[in-house]
Amino acid sequence: MTPSAPAISPPDARTSSGSCLLLDVRTPAEFEEMHIDGAVLHPITSLNPAAVRELMAGKSGCIVVCRSGGRARKAAESLAAAGLEQLKVLEGGMLAWKAAGLAVVEGRKTISLERQVRICAGALVFVGSALAYFVNPMWVALPAFIGAGLTFAGITDTCGMGMVLARMPWNTRGSSCCSSKSSCSVS
Repeated sequence: MTPSAPAISPPDARTSSGSCLLLDVRTPAEFEEMHIDGAVLHPITSLNPAAVRELMAGKSGCIVVCRSGGRARKAAESLAAAGLEQLKVLEGGMLAWKAAGLAVVEGRKTISLERQVRICAGALVFVGSALAYFVNPMWVALPAFIGAGLTFAGITDTCGMGMVLARMPWNTRGSSCCSSKSSCSVS
């Protein structure tokens, strides 16, 4: 079991941001909507510890950022398991950063990955229930499967549907950002 990376508050992260790598592990669409100036995008779906190690060269550490902290914790655990050190997780993620009144770079609005999962799961449950009622009772398996998946996601803090949706074209556009640049723009 890898030790979990300590959390860092948004004000402390802002103070450390000059000497630390700010590693944003959200989707390119989420990054485009809002990110911390100077953050480097490296989506968790394509996390490469060797590339992150290169990005950390000459830095005192790495602060991992996501929307609310969950994906950042998972990414930090994965990076720690690969031998990277001096990792911290932005406590509360971008939501807490913005709530603290800290500066962000804002772009085009998108639907967050969390909302996409809720929309997709709700639609599948609705369609499966309607098909079970009007077409064939066997369709009840679809909402049952979605319910089981959501229960599993809640217990394990992993979401298969979220991982699939994160790889969809609208969430991966312009994801050529995993470079050694100090900041990254998404086209």
